[in-house]
Amino acid sequence: MTEEHLAVRRIKDGTVIDHIEPGRALQVISALGVNGQDGNIVTIAINVPSSKIVKKDMVKVENRFLKPNETNKIAIISPKATVNLIRDYRVVEKRKVNVPESLEGIFRCPNPTCISNSGEPLKSILCVMKKNPSKLRCKYCMRILNTAELASILDI
Repeated sequence: MTEEHLAVRRIKDGTVIDHIEPGRALQVISALGVNGQDGNIVTIAINVPSSKIVKKDMVKVENRFLKPNETNKIAIISPKATVNLIRDYRVVEKRKVNVPESLEGIFRCPNPTCISNSGEPLKSILCVMKKNPSKLRCKYCMRILNTAELASILDI
C-alpha cells in the first residue's frame, strides 16, 4: 500500500490494534483505559477500508505496549482483532486475541440490584458463556448479557 493510500500514519513505538470490528474502536480504548491524558498520541480510525474485510476499525497508541492480559480484554469486544507491538517502525510481536473464560473488573453488571453495584469492595466478574458472538453471565446475580450491551457497562 502506498503512502497516499494510508488513512493513518505509522508509529515508531507502541501498539497497533488492527482488524477491530467496524464501530467498536471506542469500546476497545475504553476497555483498555486509554484516554489520551498520558500525553502519548492515540490514533483512532473507524470504518476504514480493508483488504481482508470490507471495513474495520484501528487504534494506534504510541509508547504503550499491551500486556497479554490486556490483549484479551479486547477479545470480548472484537474477537478477530490483532495486536501488533511496534519498535522502531517494525512489528516485533503480533498477537491474536483470545476470549478469556471470565472478565474481572472490566465490565460492570448492568443489573442495578446486583451486589457488584452496591458499593461493596468487590469487582464485577462476568463469565463467558459464548465467545462469538459474545454472551456473558454475571457471577453474582446470573444476569445474561450480549455484545450489544457492552458499550454501556465498561467498568473504568
